[in-house]
Amino acid sequence: MAVEEELIKETDLPSALYDGLAGFRLVMRRFLSLSGAALEQADVTSQQYQAMLVIRTAPGGQIRMRELSEQMLMRAHGAVQLVDRLAAAGLVERKPSRTDKRSILIELTPDGRRLLQDLARIHVKGLLENQALLVESLGKLGDLRELA
Repeated sequence: MAVEEELIKETDLPSALYDGLAGFRLVMRRFLSLSGAALEQADVTSQQYQAMLVIRTAPGGQIRMRELSEQMLMRAHGAVQLVDRLAAAGLVERKPSRTDKRSILIELTPDGRRLLQDLARIHVKGLLENQALLVESLGKLGDLRELA
């Protein structure tokens, strides 16, 4: 067991820490509930939405399969299947790399960009609705390193 873990177990935790954790968990539950409803309405899975975010934020809006699987914490074959489903839905497309003819890049289609933008707006709105509680909760958590 790490020294930090031993110290946390040996001392009483401040009440504010519990308040911060409870508030943070409430914000997460609210956000995940909103997200789940929005994704279901759009007929997109959480994993597909996350992949679209990863692709959108990649340099140039394009990503290699290996990089996508690393960022998604997936095995390569799982990432291929995920991209296959996104491509079948018309949300992404594969393009040959201009610099490395052996590499295939994945990028969002115009429909994929529109859908991602719509979903991102919903998610940002949900975060804004809970921003005060999130900031308050994180403030109560303070610097967690002080507990170690």
